[in-house]
Parts: sequence; C-alpha cells; structure tokens
Amino acid sequence: MPEGPSILLVKEAVDKFTSKEIIDVSGNSKIEQSRLLNKTIINFKSWGKHFLICFEGFTLKVHFLMFGSYTIDEKKPDRAIRLHLKFENGEINFYTCSVKYLEGDINEHYDWSADVMSDQWDKKKAKTKLKKNSRSPYL
Repeated sequence: MPEGPSILLVKEAVDKFTSKEIIDVSGNSKIEQSRLLNKTIINFKSWGKHFLICFEGFTLKVHFLMFGSYTIDEKKPDRAIRLHLKFENGEINFYTCSVKYLEGDINEHYDWSADVMSDQWDKKKAKTKLKKNSRSPYL
C-alpha cells in the first residue's frame, strides 16, 4: 500500500511532465477523461496518500488504495490501466487506484501544514491538533 514517502517518489518521478500538455487520455476510469485532453499540467503535489495533478482551475486526485501502482513510459501487459496520460515526452499509467476531480484552488482543499511529508508541515500546529482530538494523558 503506497504511503506518504512512496507518493513523494511518484511526484519526483513524474517531474518531467510539469508544464507539458496531455495529448492522449484513456483507461477504465469513470471520470470525464476528455476534460484532461490538451490540458497543461501546472504542478504535481502530494498530501498524505493523495497524489495530486494540478491544472488551471482543477486538480486530479489519485489515491492508490491498497494495491495501486503506476508506470512511467511503459505499460504493465497484464493489468488494466485505470488512467493513461500521454505527453510528447512520455506517458504515465495508473493502475488499481481511485481518480477524482477537485474543483478550484487546490490550496482550499488541503492544509499543507498537516502533512508530515510537506515542507510546510508545522509540528506545533500538529501537536495542538493532537491534544485537541486525543484523550491521551501523555500529550
């Protein structure tokens, strides 16, 4: 099951697609795939177990669930592709995952200071949240 550190590795691996236009989309995902065609990726982000592909005005959230995976510039011959994104300089394929659109500014959906893998993580804020939501006598 992909966790925070593995999601950061995905983010680093796909960096070459930042500012690139999607020229083909396919897969068995039920999202409106045509919405991604000819769109340019602004940024890739991660939050916990969420891998985020940011576009102008919306974001695609990929959650790898228990057995999700991805490939870059190759396909797994024995697996159904949930979402295939093709660029002039390569492709990304997602398998056994959940994909959903998040509308608007991604910063309104996530508190980056709450993600321990984020550069914006705030340990004082995290400790305050833990104290507020815990019955532990050790906090």
